[in-house]
Amino acid sequence: MPVSEIDTLGRDAKANAARCLEDLDTPCLVLDTDRMARNVTRLRSRLASHGVCLRPHLKTGKSVEVARRTMTTPQGPATVSTLKEAELFAAAGVTDLIYAVGIAPSKLAKVLDLRAKGIDLAIVLDTVEQAEAVAAASRAAGHSIPAFIEIDCDGHRSGVLPNDADRLVSIGRVLADGAELRGVLTHAGGSYAAKGIEALQACAEEERRSVVDAATILRGAGLPCPVVSVGSTPTAHNALDLTGVTEVRAGVFVFFDLVMAGIGICHVDDIALSVLATVIGHQHEKGWILIDAGWMAMSQDRGTSRQAVNQGYGIVCDGSGVPYDDLIVADANQEHGIIMVRPSSGGQLPDLRIGDRVRILPNHACATAAQHDRYHVVRGTSSVVEGEWPRFGGWS
Repeated sequence: MPVSEIDTLGRDAKANAARCLEDLDTPCLVLDTDRMARNVTRLRSRLASHGVCLRPHLKTGKSVEVARRTMTTPQGPATVSTLKEAELFAAAGVTDLIYAVGIAPSKLAKVLDLRAKGIDLAIVLDTVEQAEAVAAASRAAGHSIPAFIEIDCDGHRSGVLPNDADRLVSIGRVLADGAELRGVLTHAGGSYAAKGIEALQACAEEERRSVVDAATILRGAGLPCPVVSVGSTPTAHNALDLTGVTEVRAGVFVFFDLVMAGIGICHVDDIALSVLATVIGHQHEKGWILIDAGWMAMSQDRGTSRQAVNQGYGIVCDGSGVPYDDLIVADANQEHGIIMVRPSSGGQLPDLRIGDRVRILPNHACATAAQHDRYHVVRGTSSVVEGEWPRFGGWS
């Protein structure tokens, strides 16, 4: 990796101090670090009361500066979703990582390379075939790769069913022949569709019970299972009992977004991320205000369309981040956003002139942030840009 790329990712956030939002080219990404800090403190405090470790998922931020403010130590622990994330965060000093996407055998060489540099990078798998590839690569390298068995707690995605003892033990025994069984891991993705506190609490308990049951099966077969890992932002904020769990992974809690607000995990005024845009036109007879942020700036994620309140492509705020009543980006083209009053709300279009600035709160923080290469850092309603924090994309 070029040294210049590492240096850029870790550069001092004060390098661009004292600019104002009004000076920025739009569209661009704005991060309120006061809100971010409150969000991080909230989850840390909650998990501390349960006596479990927070292993934040860095895929949301994809930023060294965000990671440093999210992890409990500069070395981690942390979770990543790509090997590029693992490589760049490792270069910034993060040494305790889980690559939490099912491993492809072709990626094992890079895993071994990172581990040879002193990075404790663990991987995830859910098949005997993957375990055989990991064990073979470990034996060939003379170095045991640690692996988690992924558990399917709710049918949302991948993983071994928690009561499938034969498959669990078979995978564990294959790993024991050269590699390392680090533990079990799950993600309650189904919690994103839960409605109400009781449903969220039930998802959290189902998530916990699935990995604890799987760990019990493995230990009963004489296999090690030191780490029992769960993780989703909705369940992390609603678990009543984390007995048997050693760590919690969550990612979007750092920024929150409109999907999380729709589920009831946060309030709209907890959302730390927004897209700054400029008014570029009007269609008065249609009730439209046009801005220069389309789906290339906001992403095409329409997650709130499946919730009780459809937020379109995002909620519209004034330049200081205060939402207008019932004003949303109702439609979008590649580089044009169309602001409208929420249908049937009885709201009124604000008097926004050509050149005025607005900020849009996103449906999905991960997807919106992925459209941008940096965060413009502000605090609260201040328009002063205290710095620019680089972020990155890509997979390898």
